Amino acid sequence: MTTWQALLLGLVQGLTEFLPVSSSGHLVLLQRIFGIDEPGILLDTLLHVGTLAAILVVFWKDIWAMIKKPLSKPVYLLVVATIPAVVATLLLGDFFETAFTGKFLGIGFLLTSLVLFISGKRQGERKELGYLDALVMGLFQACAILPGLSRSGSTISGGLFRGIDREQAAKFSFLMSIPAILGSVVLQLKDVFAGQAASLPVVPVLVGTIAAALSSLFAIKFMLYLVKKANLAGFAVYTLLLGALVCLDQWATHVFF
Repeated sequence: MTTWQALLLGLVQGLTEFLPVSSSGHLVLLQRIFGIDEPGILLDTLLHVGTLAAILVVFWKDIWAMIKKPLSKPVYLLVVATIPAVVATLLLGDFFETAFTGKFLGIGFLLTSLVLFISGKRQGERKELGYLDALVMGLFQACAILPGLSRSGSTISGGLFRGIDREQAAKFSFLMSIPAILGSVVLQLKDVFAGQAASLPVVPVLVGTIAAALSSLFAIKFMLYLVKKANLAGFAVYTLLLGALVCLDQWATHVFF
């Protein structure tokens, strides 16, 4: 992987992490297009560290408030929302590892389109989340470990299905990514000790991580503005077309898959 390829991957990761189009799906797709053979799920996790930095910058007040009061309801809500992803990773870790080869990528993009189309007309009104709301959004997040199925799109849609206000659903969706990313990094430590991380080029990955952080700052602000003004159905058209093209290549042309 060259530095320019890492820069592109980082920019795409940062932008697509918070837009409802699946960052992991785009990373897998770009790795296929450029012929990058670095460990997919480990590279994905390291680039996610850049997006984590952006979240900490944008939501530092909320995060600091939770640090000062670790036994408060917002913290409990994040714990509840994180449990489904933890369980899914422990039970289906091998399946998700295989999925990062791109085997189900086209289907993942199409599922994102379906979720966005269904939730596109929803307009929640509730400002305060309950534990069941957090659990439902957590279940959507667990499903979105599959590359191509957007984490932000799925979790925001889960909130909308529960009647949560768009802005609140988006904000909680972004906060949910903090324990998810931290958990991914911890789980990938085994690959560091196994020597898998040694195959990753240090400078390109560092460039990619910084690019992911900077582009994430823009994407978060843009997404928070967008959810106030419009629904997410427009993104469904993009993921529908992309999913159809990927499925065509996977099942017929085999140019990249």
